[in-house]
Parts: sequence; structure tokens; C-alpha cells
Amino acid sequence: MRNHRGISWPGLLVILGLAGSQAVAEAAKPPPPEQVTRWLKETQRWTRDKPEPIVSLGKPGEFDDTHIFAPGVGYDRGQYLLFYCGSRGAVAERVFRMGLAQSPDGLHFHRHSRRPVFEFGDGKHSVLTPTLLRNPDGSTLRENGRLRLWFSSTWFAGPSGLHSLHETTSRDGIAWSTPSGPLMKNVYAPSILKTADGYRMWYTDVGVDRWVIRHAHSTDGKSWRMSPRPCLQVDQKWERQRLFYPAVLRIDGVYLMWYGSYWTARRQTTAIGFAVSADGLHWHKSPANPVLRPDPQRAWESHYVTSQSVMRIGKGRFRIWFASRRKPPFRNKYFALNTAVWKR
Repeated sequence: MRNHRGISWPGLLVILGLAGSQAVAEAAKPPPPEQVTRWLKETQRWTRDKPEPIVSLGKPGEFDDTHIFAPGVGYDRGQYLLFYCGSRGAVAERVFRMGLAQSPDGLHFHRHSRRPVFEFGDGKHSVLTPTLLRNPDGSTLRENGRLRLWFSSTWFAGPSGLHSLHETTSRDGIAWSTPSGPLMKNVYAPSILKTADGYRMWYTDVGVDRWVIRHAHSTDGKSWRMSPRPCLQVDQKWERQRLFYPAVLRIDGVYLMWYGSYWTARRQTTAIGFAVSADGLHWHKSPANPVLRPDPQRAWESHYVTSQSVMRIGKGRFRIWFASRRKPPFRNKYFALNTAVWKR
């Protein structure tokens, strides 16, 4: 016998049984430890403390005159270094190169040059979502006197759409080594910390249709081993289709992650959520998500706020740098770089 939806009653019982088992399993999960709960109970009030973008599109004819996103920020030798991705041309034909802007305070930036400081070099592959090696607390870490930077790369006009992880190094943040060969496939938007047990990376897995956030471990930052289960998947009401752009710190013994998703409350928008973990593998999302949303009153960031970088800038204070879009039509994949501060 079948019900009105054409599902056999035995089949329906199986479905209900699976759903019930899943609910029981969710209910049986141990509550997060107190050090995690403490962060989840906090209200994050991010204040935009600059009335205009910190970095805008380049002038016509410059390498970043049409698209600009993915601020990867570090603090090194007395100044903030903001590496970002910029490109020209139609969305399908864009090739991103990496620019550099500098600041004494993390708020007021000036471009190092009107030219990129780094590019893939073949005229096809883009440099995407750069991230510097950091200590667990998010502070910039040099190794052997050099900055280490990882990025994702793809050929947007190519046939495969494959995103791969690459590395480059620099002494001054301006002259960079030739990019490495592929270190790992299907990696986008990496966030990398060097901890007592090696290098840990959280990244967007773009090898599946519903993008998830995964974790990988390495002993040298070159050979990576992916953890078997995703860290985060779409499972909160505000999230839609995909998760992306993890930015991870380890503060007061716990891991903190800010991540992006499409926002169900407003069409054609993204927002930023927050999650906490005791071990970097098992995460608990904030019930107050999303914690940073587009601001319709600011035309340059009325629709997208993602591809973010986060740093602790003092006791109880955090700063986030993010990219944004203005209202459709989305001629600019991203339109400006912005910042906000949270005082706990």
C-alpha cells in the first residue's frame, strides 16, 4: 500500500525511522564544553568605523579596475599588510592578480603600487584568496625570515574549473617566489595556522556541488592530509546552498571561525556566520548567526559581505576586513574592501 505521495508505507516507516534516529543522535550529542559555550553566548556587534571603503577599484586600465576581493591581512614589522585579488574584464574571462595595500593602523590603507605584486605568470590562472601563515592567535608568522603565503588558483575560462592550492614566499611582501605546483585539489579560501602539532588548514571544498568547509593537516605546509569529515555544512536556517571563506583563530584555548554563506533573508546576498570548536574539528555554530550582514545604507556593500580576514587587535578587540558588492546587476564580481571592529 502507498500513501498519497506514492511512497510505500514500509518505505515511509524507514524514512521516519531514519529521521527519528537522526533527531535522537542530535539530541544525544554532548553539550559543548564551557569554554566553547562562553563564546557562543556573546553578542557580536561589529561596528563599521570608516565611512567609506578602505580600498576601492583601481583606475580604468589598471589590473584591479573591475573586480576586487579577498583581503588577506597580516601585521608585520610595524604595519598592516593587506593582500587582495584584483582583475579586469568580463566575469567569465577574469584573471586575478594580487595587489598590496599598507596601513599603520589597519583602518587607513594606501596601495603599495598601481601594479600587482604577484601573479601566477601564465596569463590564464588566477591568484585567489591569499592567506599568510599565522600563529594560533592569528598573528603573522615568518619562517626563516620569510613570509609564507598560500592561495587558490583556477583558470576561469578553462574547461575543468579545478581549484588547486599553491604556495609562494617573500622577504618583504613585494617580491614573491615562483608559485609552487599544485599542493592539493578542490581547495578554495584556505586559512592556515601553525600549531604545536603542525600546520592546520581550514578551507572551502569546491569539489562538491554544496560547498562545505573542511580541515587538513600537514607537517611541512606542502603535503596535506584531509580530515575524513567536513567541519561545517549548510544546516542553519539562514544558510543557503554553500558555505565558504573560513577565517580561523585560536584564542583562549578554543578555535574561532567566521565563515560565509548565501543569506536566505535577502535575495542575492551573503552574510557571515560564527562557529567555535575545542579541537578545530568539531564545531558549534552561534545561534545568533549571521553576525555580520550587508548594510543597505552603504551602496558599496549593500549585498555581499564575505571573503573576510579576521585578527585580534588588542585585548578583547577584533577587526574584520571583507569584500562587498553593490546592488545588481553584478557587473563587478566584488566592488570594494571594507572593515569593522568588535569590542567584546
